[in-house]
Amino acid sequence: MPLTGNIETPRRLFGTSGLRGIVHKELTVQTLYELGQAVATSLPASSQVVIATDTRLSREKVKTTVVMGLLASGVNVIDLGILPTPALAFSTKEMQATTGIMVTASHNPPEYNGIKLFNSDGIGYSREQELAIEDIYAQKNFRTGESASFTHEPGAKELYFRKVIGSFPGGLSKKFKIVIDPGNGAASLFASELFSRLGLDVLPVNDTPDGSFPGRSPEPREDTLTGTYEFLKKNHADLAVCFDGDADRVVFLDKEGFIGFNEAVTFISALAVKTTGKKKVATTVEAGMLIDLALSPLGVSVVRGKVGDVPVAYLARENDAAIGIEPVGVYILPEAGFYPDSFLAALTLLKNIDDPAEIRAFFRGIPRLVNKQRQLPCPNELKNPVMSSILGNTALFGKGTINTVDGLRLDSGNSWVLVRSSGTEPLLRIIAESPSESETDRLLDKTAAVVEGLMRGLS
Repeated sequence: MPLTGNIETPRRLFGTSGLRGIVHKELTVQTLYELGQAVATSLPASSQVVIATDTRLSREKVKTTVVMGLLASGVNVIDLGILPTPALAFSTKEMQATTGIMVTASHNPPEYNGIKLFNSDGIGYSREQELAIEDIYAQKNFRTGESASFTHEPGAKELYFRKVIGSFPGGLSKKFKIVIDPGNGAASLFASELFSRLGLDVLPVNDTPDGSFPGRSPEPREDTLTGTYEFLKKNHADLAVCFDGDADRVVFLDKEGFIGFNEAVTFISALAVKTTGKKKVATTVEAGMLIDLALSPLGVSVVRGKVGDVPVAYLARENDAAIGIEPVGVYILPEAGFYPDSFLAALTLLKNIDDPAEIRAFFRGIPRLVNKQRQLPCPNELKNPVMSSILGNTALFGKGTINTVDGLRLDSGNSWVLVRSSGTEPLLRIIAESPSESETDRLLDKTAAVVEGLMRGLS
């Protein structure tokens, strides 16, 4: 029987993580202005909205246009300047704003920008809230005629610093030499100051705010962090803490190189479980089996849902989880708030280890797994037809347990493969994992061939 469980109607504005697009292409002046009007219209008149940006070169143009739409439809706006996403989400709650708006395209290339929305409690907008805004936007049913104010508040950084520093009484005066790599994004000058004020020996690199991202890609991966690793070795540092463009993600390097995505989130999840005593971890269908293997001795159950930090946040809240994680380096620490907090995650790691070698040692004795990803170009307008075809032809992918909560995940013994459409870029993602590189490559090749065949059939 064909499966159609996770196919949605085409999204008019929002994707997996807010709205994103290329400025002057998908993100036109009219789109951004009317988006501001739609967001404002969805709120009570005279509501208070806080807004911040990452360092992208288009930040002022995008922010100004959105703010004009917000003001035109009667909500008051407070501009917080350049801030990392965790600080914007925290400030939304702390400043008792109705909504927080982060102008960012996160890890996307420099020509992209976008919008992420946060509720008054700091959790991201749900899909239902996004749909309500999309309906207002599509119908052009905007509120007008209300007066509104626009002000600047430069103190949001210090507000967030006080909160984080207060979480670590006495600081973290360990004898670590830490490389901080914000990638010229929103964490530039921010993370190095925060970590220094907590007593750590900090060596910054790519620490100048620059939205052209001259130091490296805004997406921190093993292949984009080779320069950072060389810097770490040259300076005999212990660990590198590396952020994406808006600092809602963080990944790590040690003296041996890149600490794998699944390894880092698994280790920090184990710390959260031990600290909170809670026995559930919320994650996505993209998470590998390492987290199950490593945490099962602690009595932990792993709950997998849709991809995206917002679905993970809601999943963590619904399941009273110790932590919510995405393998790409997203950490939601419910004790602090239901939003990604890369700084708190990294500092929690540093607080709870005496030697970074403990991270790799934690995985000794656990079977080796090879996790790889492949991307297939796919225009946005074809994503739903292609995924419908994939879910209608699951037998072509092999035998196993099928999960369609987000795309198609097929688990078979000690291997699995996932096919899903990207919510941020015009492509399909294929992820495979198995105990050997040859088997993982075979799964990727076979799955890609099937998907490409189905795509040719549609065209």
